Amino acid sequence: MIETRPEQSRIRLPLSQLVTLSIYWFGIQTIWGGLNITIIPGRLDDLSRDTQGTLLAIIMLAGAVAPIIIQPTVGVISDYTVTRWGRRKPYIVIGSLLDVVFLAGIAFNNDFVSLVAFYFLLQVSSNFAQGPFQGYVPDLVPAKQVGTASGLMGLMLTMGTIAGVGIATLGGILDNIPLGVLALGVVEVITMVVLIATVDEGRAAPKRTRPWREIALSAWGRDILQQRDVLWLLLVRLLFLGAYNATLIAIGYFRRSHGLSPDDADATVFLATAIVGVSTAIAAIPGGRLSDRFGRRPVIWAAALVAGIGLIGVAVAPTPELAIASWVPFGIGMGIFLSADWALMADVIPKHTAGRYMGILNAGTAMAGPVFIIVAGPVQDLVAAGFGDAAGPRVAMGVAAGFIALSALALTRVNPRRREDEGPSTVASMVGA
Repeated sequence: MIETRPEQSRIRLPLSQLVTLSIYWFGIQTIWGGLNITIIPGRLDDLSRDTQGTLLAIIMLAGAVAPIIIQPTVGVISDYTVTRWGRRKPYIVIGSLLDVVFLAGIAFNNDFVSLVAFYFLLQVSSNFAQGPFQGYVPDLVPAKQVGTASGLMGLMLTMGTIAGVGIATLGGILDNIPLGVLALGVVEVITMVVLIATVDEGRAAPKRTRPWREIALSAWGRDILQQRDVLWLLLVRLLFLGAYNATLIAIGYFRRSHGLSPDDADATVFLATAIVGVSTAIAAIPGGRLSDRFGRRPVIWAAALVAGIGLIGVAVAPTPELAIASWVPFGIGMGIFLSADWALMADVIPKHTAGRYMGILNAGTAMAGPVFIIVAGPVQDLVAAGFGDAAGPRVAMGVAAGFIALSALALTRVNPRRREDEGPSTVASMVGA
C-alpha cells in the first residue's frame, strides 16, 4: 500500500505501486480518447461536414470552461480535506461515478445542443476527480522516482487513448455507438476501484486556518502571479498539448485530404492512433528516465523537434500510408514530452498545495484542445473554402507544428530548479484527523 509521507522520509516505491498509482490515467484517457478522436468528430462530420471544424471548436470551448475552473478549485480544497479515506479519494470516487451518468447522456442524445451540454457536464465531473488525483505524484513519490512515475503516467495516457479509440471504433462496427460510449465509463470505473483499493494516502493534510469558501477562492489568489515558472510552464503545456489535438481532425483529414470513405477513414484513424499510441508508449518511460539524467528542458526540446517533424510529414503526405508513417515520430515526440513535462511540473510547483498547482498547470491541458481547435478549425474551413476541400486539414496540421515551435520557445523562460520548500504550510504543520 502507498502511504503519504514527507519528502525527507519517503522510501523508494516498488514498480508495482508506481503502476497502480498511475492506472487511473488509463481510465481517464480511455474516455477522452474515445470521445474526442472518434465519437465527437464523427458525429459532427455527419451533422455538417462543411462546418465540422467550427462545430468542433464550439464544443471544445464549452468543454474547456469546466476544467479551467474545477481542477484548481477542487484540487486546493482536497489539499486541506481530512477524512478517514484520505484527502483525495472522496473526490475521485464521486467524479468517476458521475462520469458514467453524463456519458449516458452523450450516448443517447444526437442533437448538437444536447451533445454540448452533456460534454460540458462530463468535463465538470471528470475534472472534479482529476484535480485531486493529480496531487498524488507530489504527495507520494520520492524525488528520485518522479521521472519513472511521469513516464508511467505518459504510458497510461497513451494506452488509454488506444483503448478509447478501439472501444469507440468497435461500437461503430457493431452499429451500437451508445454501447461503446458507456463502455468507456466502465473502464474508468474499474481503474478508479483499483486506485482506491491500492493507495493509502494516510489522513494528514496542511492545517486549515480559513473557511472552506476562502480556501476554494485561494485557488485563484494573486500569489500565482509570483510563480513565474508555473505560468510559463502553463503556456508550454497549452501549446505543446494543443498540437496533440491535431488528432481531433484526423478523421476529417483522411476523409477530405485523402478522399477515404467514412468507414475507411475511421479504420485508418484507429490504425494511426494505435501507431501514435504505441510510439508514445515506447518513448514515455525512457523520456522520464532521460530527463532525470540530462535535465527536463533539453529532453523536452528534443521531443519538440521530433514531434514537429512528424506533423510536417502528415501535413504534406501524398498518400494515407505516408501520413500514417509520419505519425510515428509525432508519437515518439509526444511520449517523451508527456513524461519529461510531468516531471518538470512536479519539480517546479510549490509542494504545500500540490493539488492547487497541478490543477492550474493542467488548465493548460484543458485549454489546449479548445485553443488549437479555435485557431485551426476556422483556418481549416477558410482554406478549404478558398483552395479546395483537401487543403484545409493539411494546413491545420501545419498549424499544429507551429504550436510546437512556440512551445519550445516558451520553455526557455522556465527555471527547471526543483522546489523542495513547502512554503507557508510546512510539512511539519501537517495534522492528522
